[in-house]
Amino acid sequence: MNNWLKNYSGILWLISGVSAGAIAGLVMGKQVVVLKPIGDIFLNLLFIAVVPLVFFAISSAIANLNGTNRIGKLLSVTSLVFLGTILVSATLTIIAVRLFPVHEQLTAPPLTEQISKKPFGEQMVQLFTTADFYQLFTRSSMLAMILFSVLIGFAVLRSGEDGVRFARFLNAGNEVFKQLFIILMKMAPVGLGAYFAYQVGYFGPQLFGAYAKSLGLYYSVGAFYFVFGFSAYAFIAGGIKGFKRYWKNNIIPSATAVSTCSSIATIPANLEAAKKIGVPDYIANITIPLGATLHKDGSSISSIVKMAVVFALFGKGFDSPETIITALAITILVSIVEGGIPNGGYVGELLFISAYGFPPEALPPAIIIGTLVDPLATLLNSTGDTVAAMLVARFSHGKNWMEQVST
Repeated sequence: MNNWLKNYSGILWLISGVSAGAIAGLVMGKQVVVLKPIGDIFLNLLFIAVVPLVFFAISSAIANLNGTNRIGKLLSVTSLVFLGTILVSATLTIIAVRLFPVHEQLTAPPLTEQISKKPFGEQMVQLFTTADFYQLFTRSSMLAMILFSVLIGFAVLRSGEDGVRFARFLNAGNEVFKQLFIILMKMAPVGLGAYFAYQVGYFGPQLFGAYAKSLGLYYSVGAFYFVFGFSAYAFIAGGIKGFKRYWKNNIIPSATAVSTCSSIATIPANLEAAKKIGVPDYIANITIPLGATLHKDGSSISSIVKMAVVFALFGKGFDSPETIITALAITILVSIVEGGIPNGGYVGELLFISAYGFPPEALPPAIIIGTLVDPLATLLNSTGDTVAAMLVARFSHGKNWMEQVST
């Protein structure tokens, strides 16, 4: 019980703060606007910290690569499997959003000003580049900054001894900003509670309808994907035998993921399950730890749901080809960025908000939804790594790879 409370204390405190804010908003009505500055301060601190955090996290990760990661075919297959399953889960969610649109619950005017429409080509240029160096380090240029961070990391690898010294700086910056983000997120119950109080008091309790439907949509899609999606992957990897072995050995990892709410904590259970299933050790030992950081099907589903809700709250359609393509690209980046960063889901939310040009008011709804779906998201993120290892074994060794392992 104590371990459970420890693992979920952050979520419980955040839910408590948001609940208190909802009550304050209902009781105080539009007078609750006096609490909005508290929420604004919290959001501004997040926006200030997140850009250097992501820069140091990505550039240091690449700068620390060494010869052991050059396994060619295995890493290529693993990357394609991760990318493929993330896109499948995201596309499934987009279809669900089209079939069960969130905006039907929202009839009030948009929360803030309309967002200007730009040509697709111009939007892509602004997403991936900036005209000046200083513009990289603003929250409106997150994607360009991520690309720059990747290039810095590879430049460090090519710089010999000078690169080693610079890598120490990147590692130190990464650790410092991780700790800063942890400190800031301790303020989240108060900051988000105050902002949610403002939203409920000013825009009315109709917000609850948006949250209820979005949560119902997420848990429905997530449960469907967990049962049928993972079953399909296991069948592709090993036929009926693969299907049976996966579900027989997925009980302990599933329980571990739900009880710890951590993909990292589930790695040992996943490795043991992969061994019992018959995945070669050299594949499991690379794919599963990498997956804990880079492979997050549950996060991809929540990313699409959060985008759809934010678009609905701002009176915008989540259906144009440009919007969908951008959403898929951002979802892939969110899956990568979340790993290794404390409260990485919040970084992903900041990423899509800045990419689409939404103002700060868009952040609290996205964070609240992300928090409420976290248990199922962790389950999908964690247990998806084992079935991904099975797929890597299948595409690396052929369809008869399981025949080489005794039951």
